[in-house]
Amino acid sequence: MYNIYVCGVGGQGIIKTSVIIGEAAMKEGVNVVMSEIHGMAQRGGAVSTEIRIGDVKGSIIPDGEADLVIAFEPLEALRAIPKISGSSDVIMNTSMIPPFNLVNSPHPYPPVEEIVGALNERAGTVRAFDAERIAVEAGHIMSLNMVMLGAAAATGKLPIDRDVIMDSMKENLPSGLLDVNVRAFNEGFGEMMK
Repeated sequence: MYNIYVCGVGGQGIIKTSVIIGEAAMKEGVNVVMSEIHGMAQRGGAVSTEIRIGDVKGSIIPDGEADLVIAFEPLEALRAIPKISGSSDVIMNTSMIPPFNLVNSPHPYPPVEEIVGALNERAGTVRAFDAERIAVEAGHIMSLNMVMLGAAAATGKLPIDRDVIMDSMKENLPSGLLDVNVRAFNEGFGEMMK
């Protein structure tokens, strides 16, 4: 059994990333279930998916049982803390997208360093990096999700072969942007190898 919690805000490609992971798992012949929650996604609202691979009962990851958290946005990583345990791996993009309701709030967006510190207190490993910058360098900011997927694949813990993930990408992404997305995936993978 392997549990993956993917979170971020609307428009970052969280659901597409999860579909790619899920279809890759099916290609491997492994049981997979997925659930998704998306609020005001069109307006940058919170989006999360839960992917459970293997012999699982139900689509919701129990608290403290996420093996991997892929956080596309720092505040959403902080909100994922209940899913994390001391053996969880967390991969977090450090580029912030402050919610509109925090702009004039007496409770400001916490510094990224504080978020990373809170995650380090709870998780086994935390890798935080600027995935947005890598996506732009790869050719398009919208490839951020493939940067994050590449970083997740680099953990070596996904029960899915990297080549199978690449096949699933080819089947689920626009052909005209495939080169940019493959480059983004490889750059994200390489970031974790540093």
